[in-house]
Amino acid sequence: MVSSSQEQNIQPKAGLLSAAVIVASLGYFVDVYDLLLFSIVRVPSLESMGYFGQTLTDNGIFLLNVQMIGLLLGGIFWGILGDKKGRLSVLFGSIFMYSVANIANGFVNSIEAYAVWRFIAGVGLAGELGAGITLVAELISKEKRGYATTIVAAVGVSGAVAAYFVAQIFDWRTCYFIGGGLGLSLLLLRIGVSESGMFGKTKEQEHVNRGDFFSLFSNKKRFFKYLRCIIIGVPLWFVVGILITLSPEFGKVLGVQGNVNAGAAVACCYAGLVLGDIASGLLSQWLKSRLKVVYVYLFLSVVGVAAYFFLSGISLFAFYAICLFLGFSVGYWVIFMTIAAEQFGTNIRATVTTTVPNFVRGAVVPLSLLFQFFNKVFNGTFIHAGIIVGVISLGLAFWALNKMQETFSKDLDYLED
Repeated sequence: MVSSSQEQNIQPKAGLLSAAVIVASLGYFVDVYDLLLFSIVRVPSLESMGYFGQTLTDNGIFLLNVQMIGLLLGGIFWGILGDKKGRLSVLFGSIFMYSVANIANGFVNSIEAYAVWRFIAGVGLAGELGAGITLVAELISKEKRGYATTIVAAVGVSGAVAAYFVAQIFDWRTCYFIGGGLGLSLLLLRIGVSESGMFGKTKEQEHVNRGDFFSLFSNKKRFFKYLRCIIIGVPLWFVVGILITLSPEFGKVLGVQGNVNAGAAVACCYAGLVLGDIASGLLSQWLKSRLKVVYVYLFLSVVGVAAYFFLSGISLFAFYAICLFLGFSVGYWVIFMTIAAEQFGTNIRATVTTTVPNFVRGAVVPLSLLFQFFNKVFNGTFIHAGIIVGVISLGLAFWALNKMQETFSKDLDYLED
């Protein structure tokens, strides 16, 4: 249940190129740069530490899981903090943490140190996007909200493409240093960003319970609404976390004509994501619907995953083209985040919007464990394991979307009881 919304605006609505939109966009750019940089430099960084073959793959999955566990825990921490202390404290606090961890990653010389700093980076990376989307959604008018979140997502996911090109020029340690420096430079923009007026009003109401993470589980209807928000995003991280991250290994099994470069696959996928996010945001504004757009993209994902697995023996160029299409097909991240922000009241909006994407990112852990389990069942063929995990991910997303409420043009100035 929610309380009735108040008619009067708290503050003038910000423009599409306001400081909040710019900082949220650039913060997400560095966020994605760091998050995907590991996938790009996974092989060279681990080879420099003496890992090859199966041990390289196993340690790569281990580090990915450690990072994602950090994202899970960090999502809860930053989400609660965002509703209790404000959106800005999380936005800049998380940028500072992942920037420092990025720099530290450039100095590691052992798998243990690598794991520690990937975990800390994961915790830091968990806060920026949720806080940024929440802030932008509350500052921008409901008519332009979709455009603003599209700008954030489009600028943000291009960070992966930038990470690829940086990795082609510099060694893996320098790539981490560059990411850390970019993040720390964003802190200089702090002065120009204002706090959400909706949060300010809620903070003044002492009786309002803000940032109560466990309230998401105490009410059955609210819990399933929260769970559905998470599940619709899982296919994206199945594609990125399994198909793209392990693309060199898949390429060999699929008989791709040439050696698949993980960095190139990530760059192609995220180039597709940039285009997909822009298209999905604009399509949502045109159709005046969030849910219809997600349906379209899930169907495209089915086509993309099928092409990935069944078009064996193709050229390297064709494989990268499929990676590009896969990225486009899961380019509904902006819509997914906007849906999460619009589903819940101001007093737990940051908690939801910060935890949801990180539970989706963290879904890589059970997805990778499932993939490893089925891979053993099918004697290491990779293909059958990937198909089964893909069917599970997409099937659950269709189920969750079918139960969701349309939120386009929804007034966000209300509270959860």
